[in-house]
Amino acid sequence: MLVLGIETSCDETSVALWDGKTLTHRVTTQDVHQAWGGVVPELASRDHQRLILPLLKEVFAESGISLSEVQGIAATAGPGLVGALLVGLNVAKGLSLGFGIPFIAINHLEGHLWVHQLENQDIVPPFLGLIVSGGHTELVKVNDFGNYEVIGQTRDDAAGEALDKLGVLFGMTFPAGADIDKMSQEANGRAYNFPRAMIRDGLDFSFSGLKTAVRMQWERDRDTLFADRTDVLASVQEAVMEVLAAKVTKAVEQTGITTVCISGGVAANSRLRELMAIAAEESSYRVVFPSITFCTDNAAMIALVGQKRLIAGEQSPLDFPAKPGWTLESLHPTAG
Repeated sequence: MLVLGIETSCDETSVALWDGKTLTHRVTTQDVHQAWGGVVPELASRDHQRLILPLLKEVFAESGISLSEVQGIAATAGPGLVGALLVGLNVAKGLSLGFGIPFIAINHLEGHLWVHQLENQDIVPPFLGLIVSGGHTELVKVNDFGNYEVIGQTRDDAAGEALDKLGVLFGMTFPAGADIDKMSQEANGRAYNFPRAMIRDGLDFSFSGLKTAVRMQWERDRDTLFADRTDVLASVQEAVMEVLAAKVTKAVEQTGITTVCISGGVAANSRLRELMAIAAEESSYRVVFPSITFCTDNAAMIALVGQKRLIAGEQSPLDFPAKPGWTLESLHPTAG
């Protein structure tokens, strides 16, 4: 089944065509938010409107496929920024109505859970999923397709948000996570002993205390910290990644599941990949990361999940709403 995927949940505009084997996709990350130190919802919506149709044209032109050949249209309906979600949803619904193509609304987080199957068809349940990005930090037990248990999640800030916001504090461009990763490869991540909150307590996460600790030290001696910002931010990154690796290993021990799939923007972090490889070898489990291309929000994962649901006979009504707070655990084939 050939499926068109559309993703506009935050600040990536993405379109993809997926037939189960061959993928054509485009992702454009908005740069309009850099001046503001964070994603501005209204600006995100406007940029999605500007970008979505040109991306559609590019994908169809590159693939040589016509819209009349598409057998299903999948679009992210949540979670995310409501205005941004509506752009992609409305384009998908319009194409569905105009061309008589089945439409399916997709949960963005479910896309992240299954993104690995774009490259690794042998990834099958049960497995553990760690979704870690600027907006999400969740540990998920994947029992089967559509059957998910969130066994750990952040109680406050997402891991990626902590990195981005602290990077901005030190004068870096938003989003700062990738630049912190790059600079940390030549820095001392042990120079500062920042908090590893809840590292031994359950499977939930907390990163607000880390942000507060850095900010308090910044207020006390900002000149010294700014001069040493490379080691400071490397130490921030080390604290975040150590917590993530520790929680994953604890989840493996508690569930007995020995395949772990890590996804989301922070999955591109080189230090996380190093620590997870060490932890997986020491504790005898398999850890899988997607290619860097598929760590960021992308329509390929939406098309993949859409294909699964459409093949199963599911379809969404055209009045399916944007769901900014849509959770994994609330997923149900007939939900609308």
